[in-house]
Amino acid sequence: MKILVVCQYYHPEPFRIHEVCEELALRKHQVTVLTGLPNYPMGVIPEEYKKGAHRDETVNSVRVIRVKERPRTPGKIGLALNYLSFVVSAGLKAVVMKKDFDVIFVYQLSPVLMAIPAYVAKWFSKTEHIAIYCLDLWPESLTSLGIDRNGFFFRFMKKVSVMIYKGADSIGYTSRMFRQYFISQLGVEKEHFIHIPQFADDLFSNISADTDGITGKEEGTVNYVFAGNIGMMQSVDTIIKAAAAVSDERIRWHIVGDGFALEDCKKLVSDMKLEDRVFFYGRLPVEKMPQFYAMADAMIVTLADNEMISYTLPGKIQSYMAAQKAVIAAANGETANVIKEADCGMCAPAEDEKMLARIADEMAASADFKRLGENSRKYYNTHFTKKDHVDLIEKMLMECAK
Repeated sequence: MKILVVCQYYHPEPFRIHEVCEELALRKHQVTVLTGLPNYPMGVIPEEYKKGAHRDETVNSVRVIRVKERPRTPGKIGLALNYLSFVVSAGLKAVVMKKDFDVIFVYQLSPVLMAIPAYVAKWFSKTEHIAIYCLDLWPESLTSLGIDRNGFFFRFMKKVSVMIYKGADSIGYTSRMFRQYFISQLGVEKEHFIHIPQFADDLFSNISADTDGITGKEEGTVNYVFAGNIGMMQSVDTIIKAAAAVSDERIRWHIVGDGFALEDCKKLVSDMKLEDRVFFYGRLPVEKMPQFYAMADAMIVTLADNEMISYTLPGKIQSYMAAQKAVIAAANGETANVIKEADCGMCAPAEDEKMLARIADEMAASADFKRLGENSRKYYNTHFTKKDHVDLIEKMLMECAK
């Protein structure tokens, strides 16, 4: 097949779309990606992508076409300008680029508007088929920004979202709860809904690394590690408040990542005088992450108490499970369901720091990390492998292109 992939984000941004594209290329498909300039999550474009560099290149047999976009900045307006700039630039590029594709594949993160250039490409070509893989629900995602469901903008975006989803030939979704939302809230009823769980980077499947020199890791400590973006929806402040509430003095909390909420979290640690319990490492290359996974007794997931977020299953869950790690969480919905099904850890309600502290103490006291980690890996091997993921995407695209 000749596949056009449309996604605002691509490598070196931390999403797995580039692995999917490269695997499809290995399977002898011709893959072209229409994407933006890398700047997620902090809104900084790397020097090597400035001044028109790397705008049209082939990487690991995948052709990558990048269009100019306004970098992300904090706040609703900054994000809106970033989103719209990609839609406009990629839409214009879709008009003029060669379009002899069998199928157009939208790898849909936020916002759903990133699908618009895919429809432009369809309208200005002979390509008839569009498949969408939904990782973020729209318009529900707007509630995470404080947008009122009853307001004009939300209602407008709901109409746009319905048009985009109903216009697709097939819809894949990452979390089982998404299907319920599509049908009950958006009125999208399709024969070709398909559940396609995410997978983890291969390097997490064989964790073996030297942990010497990591700040806060001492003999006799119990180490909980959070890895990922630090934004409003990740509710990392819940971790910090729990750190103040635990009774087990052996527990250490390690936070690896970056994001717009990082400085607020650091200030909270300072204000609560928790510098001897909570440690920050910033954003690190993925290649350095096995060191922290090897050090962790359990990995942390925290999410905001938000209905939309409860529908999602964060990609870090797959990484934690692939690494054969116990999971400690404060989250609702699908995340809590999967942890319970897998019997791989303990979960408190979202934003409930007191309960998170309680289960942190309980897990440390039980020292049941090995059994929980083995359950994690068993569940991963059954539900979340890369091969199964790409098999399902390939199947969706081939059926869509018929």
